[in-house]
Amino acid sequence: MPIEREPCVYILASQPRGTLYIGVTSNLIQRLYQHRQDITVGFTSRYGVHRLVRLEMFGDMEAAILREKQLKRWRRQWKINLVERDNPHWVDLAIDLGFDPLASSRAKDGS
Repeated sequence: MPIEREPCVYILASQPRGTLYIGVTSNLIQRLYQHRQDITVGFTSRYGVHRLVRLEMFGDMEAAILREKQLKRWRRQWKINLVERDNPHWVDLAIDLGFDPLASSRAKDGS
């Protein structure tokens, strides 16, 4: 899967319009696994921020890091607007990358 080794900026959310986390990585699949399994103790594990709601791919890591820094300076509402522009229902995009739905997502779906 080519997406695994491409620099990208991603936004995770705890729930629609919930707590947000912005990160950058060159291995999205591995990084999502780490977040979703709470492998590293930190912000995302503490606040249950595991739902991938936005992804931006870049040609090089330098551009990705600049974008991450830019987004982190944005006001919260701007970040919400950015997510909702392309993902108005806050769908967990990680499912399309092969991840299982989150437990909270399954419970809301009634499965």
